[in-house]
Amino acid sequence: MFLPIGDAPNPKGTPFVTWALIAANVAAFLLLNVPLGSRRADADDPAFREYVEVISRELQGRVGMRQIVAQTSAFDLFAFEHGYRPNAPRALSLLTCMFLHGGLMHLFGNMLFLWIYGDNVERRLGPIPYLFWYLLTGMAATLAHAAVFPSSDVPLVGASGAISGVLGFYFVFFPRNTVRMLVFLPPFLMNVFEIPARLVLGMYLLIDNLLPFLLAGEGGVAHGAHIGGFLAGALVAWVMDRRRLAPRPVVEAGDAAPPGAGGVRAALAEGRIEDAARAYFALPAPLARGVLSPDEAVSLAAWLRAQGDPDAALLVLRRVVRDVPRGPGLAEAYALAGSILLDDRGEPTAAYQYLLAALDLGPRPETAGAVRSALAAIESQQKRRVGRLHSPRGW
Repeated sequence: MFLPIGDAPNPKGTPFVTWALIAANVAAFLLLNVPLGSRRADADDPAFREYVEVISRELQGRVGMRQIVAQTSAFDLFAFEHGYRPNAPRALSLLTCMFLHGGLMHLFGNMLFLWIYGDNVERRLGPIPYLFWYLLTGMAATLAHAAVFPSSDVPLVGASGAISGVLGFYFVFFPRNTVRMLVFLPPFLMNVFEIPARLVLGMYLLIDNLLPFLLAGEGGVAHGAHIGGFLAGALVAWVMDRRRLAPRPVVEAGDAAPPGAGGVRAALAEGRIEDAARAYFALPAPLARGVLSPDEAVSLAAWLRAQGDPDAALLVLRRVVRDVPRGPGLAEAYALAGSILLDDRGEPTAAYQYLLAALDLGPRPETAGAVRSALAAIESQQKRRVGRLHSPRGW
């Protein structure tokens, strides 16, 4: 058995929306599953006959009609009414289905994943956008399932589509995080291993969902919803990262016309940093690509940060690491971006991605020392000290 039990880095703090979502799902289970699941369904309920017929068709005669009737609970009829049925879609059930679960283990597995991965995504997006995208990617997951099985009458329930959307965000936002996995293979092995998050999430997408979906269809697990939610979250996260690189006039232009791409470098070489900043942010986005070398970007970003505009500095650095895959000064660009995210923006998990990238690129000695100090500061902020965040590759 392989069971995720935590991730790193995971700074201290209270992810209120994640906890509220977990509380809402647990409350729904206690208020609905527990009392309704212990009661026999009312045979006079108009939905009873339809439900029995749907389940009988789904099971294809493997279970007798009498047994289905005997085992149908009041919760089964509630889920039949408020879960999402592609062949009888209702707008409200797109929302309600995300807070219903088929059983205790179904609830436990979903809440465990939300607890592990949700807090870092919530910090990155902010509470309200996080809730918005949680619900929206959950709906997208449900609609993906419906698109593949449009004639299905079986109700879809569970938070796993929305949580898969959170996993998609996590995959894009935190490529260098690690996941603590409990490996339990009795009687030979029981240990905790730290595994790269992208490897864990890639296995979730491909092995746990895509392969079963291609080989066996849906079965009792909505693999199509998991895939749809994950891809929706990853796509939105990718678009958000691209939009962070959008041009904006950070420094007001003076009376002189912008000197263009060549003038940016000339102004930097002459020490006219303010003129270089004006010229750089006046450039249209296509012309700004590749204008600065990593060392020039670091100089400009350091000046912008000193002027009290860390967001503009971060924009310059993000552009250069996008445009320049390798080369002198690139490690310093990653290191400065990490420092800004950590010290100016208060985003230690995002900073961690840049700081590890800086170490991988072989920074100058003084930069390497600053990066390791920053990683030690991130480790001191963790909920659980793992003692490995200073490692160049994080595991």
